[in-house]
Amino acid sequence: MAVLSIGNITVRTPLVLSPMAGISDLPYRLLLREFGCELAFTEMISATALAYSGKNTLKMLSSHGDDRPLGIQIMGDDEETIQRALERISAYPFDILDFNAACPAAKVASKGKGAGLLRDPAKLQKLLRLLVKTSDMPVTVKIRSGWDESALNAEETALRAEEAGVRAVFIHGRSKIQGYSGAVDYGIIRKVKESLTIPVIASGDALTPLLIKKLFDETGCDGVAIARGALGNPWIFPQSLEYLTTGMTPPGPDLNELSQVMKKHLSMNVAFKGEINGVIRFRKFFGWYTSGMAVKALKRRAFQATTHDEMARLIDELRVLPAGPPSPLMRDRPVKYFQLSG
Repeated sequence: MAVLSIGNITVRTPLVLSPMAGISDLPYRLLLREFGCELAFTEMISATALAYSGKNTLKMLSSHGDDRPLGIQIMGDDEETIQRALERISAYPFDILDFNAACPAAKVASKGKGAGLLRDPAKLQKLLRLLVKTSDMPVTVKIRSGWDESALNAEETALRAEEAGVRAVFIHGRSKIQGYSGAVDYGIIRKVKESLTIPVIASGDALTPLLIKKLFDETGCDGVAIARGALGNPWIFPQSLEYLTTGMTPPGPDLNELSQVMKKHLSMNVAFKGEINGVIRFRKFFGWYTSGMAVKALKRRAFQATTHDEMARLIDELRVLPAGPPSPLMRDRPVKYFQLSG
């Protein structure tokens, strides 16, 4: 299996944890690194929030010695604000700077940010030149196939990005209008890969080892970015690496292992955010960890839990269920989530 190199950063495995708004905080990243995730990104952070950073934004920049290499993803459309944001993060130990031109959320794209920049490749190129000129880190960009089916301009956008000096392109194989529905366009990812000399990291429906291998096989990409596939499923990293290497399909966790990982994640959340906020943050993870399991009543109680001990007891109840969860390897339905970064 080939290594993945982005500028001066090289990792042994080509699987990357995508930025996910409200998800990929420090506890989540540290947990996934224990499962073999080498390169991860922070949550998507707006340049405006960084430029005028408050306590909550600074908390999103938290890292740890074991949380490396680490990329930060920012989003914006104004040069002055982006410049100020870069000054704010210059003292932090990030290894890669990723710029988001892929977020399809209406409140983002309608303002010309995120995927809205796909409608103005020249402006995006100008912003990327600024980032490359200003940042000491290798700069990457996240794009989509285009705005809609009539404007699939990923190849042009990627070529402009390479000319601007970015060191890798992340591409989601859907248009802005598609969001996270409809078919992934493997062909357009392949076109981007064949047009560039820098690494191309593909994303879109990277939900199982089989689908991750399909992304590699169909596009020739250098790496795959995993987002929804890792929600409640840190096992996707070791399972995918084994499947890519040996073709074997390892089983998913049993109930005992599942509950142990959930309790560890819960404790890490509480240590990072405090008991109440940590438990509230973990509620949605409880739902993702138990996806496909017949535990509707248990989930309802979990979404009302307010203390560490209360949530831990609910996790313990999973150990005595009559049957284990479906193997995460076989999870082929997208995990529902209200917003990702791109």
